[in-house]
Amino acid sequence: MKFWLAFFICSTGVAGLFFLDRNKTARNSIALWLPVMWLWIVGSRPVSTWFGEGVAGNLNSTLDGSPMDAAVFMALLALGLIVLFRRRKKATAFLKANGVVIVYFLYCLISVTWSPFHGPAFKRWIKAIGDLVMVLILVTDGQPIAALRRLYSRLGFILLPFSIVLIRYTDLGRGYDPDGNPMNTGVTTNKNSLGLIVFVIALGALWNVRTLFLDKKAPYRTRRLVAQGTLLTFGIVLLEMAHSATSVACFLLAGGLMVVSTLRAIRKRPGRVHALCMVVLVAGSLAFLFGGQSMVSTALGRSSTLSGRTDIWSASIAVADSPLIGTGFESFWNAHAITVARALQHRGFLYMPDLVSAHNGYLETYLDLGWVGVCLIALILITGYRHAIKTFRQNPNLGSLMLAYITTGAFYNITEAGFRILTPSWIFLLLAVVSSSGAVNGLLGGEAPKFASPRGDTAITKPAEKLIPEWQTV
Repeated sequence: MKFWLAFFICSTGVAGLFFLDRNKTARNSIALWLPVMWLWIVGSRPVSTWFGEGVAGNLNSTLDGSPMDAAVFMALLALGLIVLFRRRKKATAFLKANGVVIVYFLYCLISVTWSPFHGPAFKRWIKAIGDLVMVLILVTDGQPIAALRRLYSRLGFILLPFSIVLIRYTDLGRGYDPDGNPMNTGVTTNKNSLGLIVFVIALGALWNVRTLFLDKKAPYRTRRLVAQGTLLTFGIVLLEMAHSATSVACFLLAGGLMVVSTLRAIRKRPGRVHALCMVVLVAGSLAFLFGGQSMVSTALGRSSTLSGRTDIWSASIAVADSPLIGTGFESFWNAHAITVARALQHRGFLYMPDLVSAHNGYLETYLDLGWVGVCLIALILITGYRHAIKTFRQNPNLGSLMLAYITTGAFYNITEAGFRILTPSWIFLLLAVVSSSGAVNGLLGGEAPKFASPRGDTAITKPAEKLIPEWQTV
């Protein structure tokens, strides 16, 4: 089958999925398309690379940037700020409820002053603000839960089916790793990026499927269940095609946590959720620590039987500028990539002057922002987890999803740099943290949270605080 025929069939099928998944009872703002488009770009490739005007992942490209990409991101950011200005009361309430997140972003801005690349670092900080703006657009929607469900559909119906078409019928969806082994990339630039975006979307599809399956009175339940079940199937197929062990492990552990935590034996005793999350966190961390080294070694061009992960960590730490405050926001690799590459070459690795990642989110934060940045990330994770637990006690369905993203985000960053700007793992972690704080403080409208009784055996429904009517749009 030729590509254009496959593309036409896929487009027709995607249109059918959108038709099946439509829900007339959910009236979300048209502004929801802004985070959708933002994540379309973040979850695939920069716009310039689709037009053949840039090379994603090149060190020089990360420093110089692309005028086309900058224009697209700035346009989306400007529109997003306009939306938040019109929703300023609720947006301000969410910001006040997420003080740790605000402090982190302010510290990142301050770190631009000691970065050796002030201009590029400041531009990256602006994009980082864009990540937060898109999250705020989602949570301040008149029906935020419906907006989240719709987000997964709009992302998944486009990115996942077309990834399969690109892999099967073009060279654009395939590539080679540093060892020369073939890999499937789909709409992204490498298999790990593909695995990551598939993981976050597939987890959302699983959440939608489970909700529709249990809610017998959900509007248009049957056809929506077909659409979401198809999306989940696409996700499982693509996780296998991507061969990204990190993403597969995240999906299995997060999906298991989300499903098991809402079982009656756990839901009736929310205290057990702590133990369950700890088991998932420890199991995931051990699996990544002892099984993740082959992924990093392969990415560096060395045999998967050797501990390439510890080599890149030690080489990076050896040239770190300041243990307390780091090199500056998103600046370490532009300043020291060649030095690290030469140190690795002396240890038997391929020479990679375009190395742009430590393959560890905590170390990446340390290199750029020092121990101050690491402590702030830890506070974001701890605060987000506490709020997610409280959300679970009010609304187990929503809380289980937020816990899944926060817990997997904690151990995903052991072998991948997931706290970076314009990264799906970071954006969905922010979404989980901000959403949880909003639910705890009664800022999420459009769905009444369920509060467990003091004895834990009966769900009592309490109306959520309505700061913005459900029907209101931008």
